[in-house]
Amino acid sequence: MNFDLTEDEELLKAAVERFVADRYDAERRRAYQREDAGFSRENWRMLGEMGFIAAPFAEADGGLGLGATAIGTMFEALGRGMVVEPLGENALFATRLFALAAPTDLRGAWLPLLLAGERRIAVAHAEAGGRGGRLWVETRAEGNGRGLRLFGGKPYVVAGAGADAYLVSARARGAPDDLAGWTFHFVPADAPGLVARSWRAADGGQAVALTLEGVEVMPGSQLADGAAALDEASLMADLARAAESLGIMEAMFADTLTYLRTREQFGSPIGKFQAIQHRMVKQYAILAQARALLELAMMSDGKPGFAAAVHGARAYIARAALPLGHEMIQFHGGMGVTDELAIGHGHKRLLMLSRWPDDGEAALDRYAGTA
Repeated sequence: MNFDLTEDEELLKAAVERFVADRYDAERRRAYQREDAGFSRENWRMLGEMGFIAAPFAEADGGLGLGATAIGTMFEALGRGMVVEPLGENALFATRLFALAAPTDLRGAWLPLLLAGERRIAVAHAEAGGRGGRLWVETRAEGNGRGLRLFGGKPYVVAGAGADAYLVSARARGAPDDLAGWTFHFVPADAPGLVARSWRAADGGQAVALTLEGVEVMPGSQLADGAAALDEASLMADLARAAESLGIMEAMFADTLTYLRTREQFGSPIGKFQAIQHRMVKQYAILAQARALLELAMMSDGKPGFAAAVHGARAYIARAALPLGHEMIQFHGGMGVTDELAIGHGHKRLLMLSRWPDDGEAALDRYAGTA
């Protein structure tokens, strides 16, 4: 296999790293998260202007048509910088789902604005009964003679604060866990009957809980192929989650290694103690295996085994991330969980990435073909 990046991929990686260097440090990261949306709107517009939002989309849509290797490379660099802008949830997942399934007129009106960073949408799909990767849609879509009205609740809309619209899954028929009988509906954030309550996720991002009290959706707002479009959009999103997690894990490992080489105890750097060296070597080996699985997934793009490779990488990295974070925090001691160090912030983000929208066990079930 050739693991060398193409010229476009190298340029994309360098641009992301430059964005991180210019726009991020510990203090500014905290400031961005204190904004009402949980991130910097100015940064979001910059990401649109620099082409990061559009990069994975087809050239006909104004993107660069870059595939899995570019996506993985970009999100790994974003992870190393612990960037808080929700490119994964809002751009790669929600906008990709919209591009795959939206009606032509709606797609033409919104997609250019989404790719330019001028608008933002979020997926409102998860419900309380859908834990462990289980399909569960209780929200109802009821006909009213002119169109449909939506009734129900979506309590877990990650990166939904300040979104301009939501892709809301609702069921017209069948039981909550039936594969058929439901699809997504495009609902503007100011739609009558839509109530949004914001809450802060474990990683500091702003999510919302939606209540739909007879929200009217007109013809032309219904997306096609709900389950199929969700699966296709989720695959690249899972690759991005794995890549971002690996970037964070490597950044935490590097910061900890530097600390162990400088922190002295009993007149010697603590990194010279054999017990600590063995524990760091174990985590280094885990990072190496995680990178191998991620690279396998990226290189499998367009091949029959791509989905399985993504699920395998996601399963391994999601299960390895938190133990690595625990070790890095323990090596730092109490200061490892303070707001001033990146270690604690990275661990909180790993907690989110390893559990949302489901955990490593669910990814392993998909890899094994038992989900």
